[in-house]
Amino acid sequence: MNPRPHPARAARRAVVAAVAALALLAGCSSPPDDGPTQIADQGYQSGDGSVRTWAVAERGPALKLTGTDYTGEAVDVSAWRGDVVVLNTWFAACPPCRVEAPDLAELATSRAEQGVHVLGINRTDDAGAAQAFERTYEIPFPSVDDRSGAATSALEGVVPVAATPTTVVLDRQGRVAARVLGLLDATTIAAI
Repeated sequence: MNPRPHPARAARRAVVAAVAALALLAGCSSPPDDGPTQIADQGYQSGDGSVRTWAVAERGPALKLTGTDYTGEAVDVSAWRGDVVVLNTWFAACPPCRVEAPDLAELATSRAEQGVHVLGINRTDDAGAAQAFERTYEIPFPSVDDRSGAATSALEGVVPVAATPTTVVLDRQGRVAARVLGLLDATTIAAI
């Protein structure tokens, strides 16, 4: 006689089999090319790419933002007063962050002599994941390890950060001049 399995065990086995089948199917798919068309339909919530700028008269006081980068160095944006600072929130598993990384790296290198600094802010990743991302995309600028949320809190008091990625541009006096919610376009950041 063949005893019937307990209903709860049978249900668990069915779930395990379904998860295993999905894992096999996922392993057979080709990796995304990280292009803009690959961001859609991944269940990822990002901004809409909208840009907001503030007229000089509308800008508040200079932003106070400090932290420690993934190499253990202290970072203080006030050290860059007199220069333009581009702040970018990101994390390694964020699809639009991977898409915009080469443009931010290019901005950091091509505009450095014009007094433009780029600083990443990462609330999610430990040093291993963040540094792997930085190596993969040849990121030449520091990123603050913001798992405590202190740097993001400094931003939220001045400019709403409603999506990842969000890019904030500080003028030469350290005041918020512009914000881009979501995927950053190279021509947009150049225009700002």
